[in-house]
Amino acid sequence: MARFDHHTLTRLAEADEIEMRTPRGDGTPTSRPIWVVVVDHEAYVRSYAGEHGAWYRRVRRDGTAEVGVEGETVAVRAVPTAGEHDAEISDAYHAKYGRRSPGPTEAMVTPPVVATTLRLEPADG
Repeated sequence: MARFDHHTLTRLAEADEIEMRTPRGDGTPTSRPIWVVVVDHEAYVRSYAGEHGAWYRRVRRDGTAEVGVEGETVAVRAVPTAGEHDAEISDAYHAKYGRRSPGPTEAMVTPPVVATTLRLEPADG
């Protein structure tokens, strides 16, 4: 498993949102703002729309994407976590976003959304 360098991991941890960039079926790029959390030096994302999220379906199909974080573009590989660290990741969502957005944060820790947890890794790692 590849890990992000300290600089990139810090930017991901501190970012309010990142841009998940995936190509549509016709190849045109699309970008969607999503939340990201870092747990034990690894970055995780979830699809607010569950398995119906378009970016989620594309990244699951392709396995790779780009994320925009604070003006930088980072090529990533998205790895399904299959229930690994669900509670810790949910706790991280509560800690990072809970006070500011309680409704959306609660949605991020429901079973259909938790099932979409992906670990982001550097694509070139």
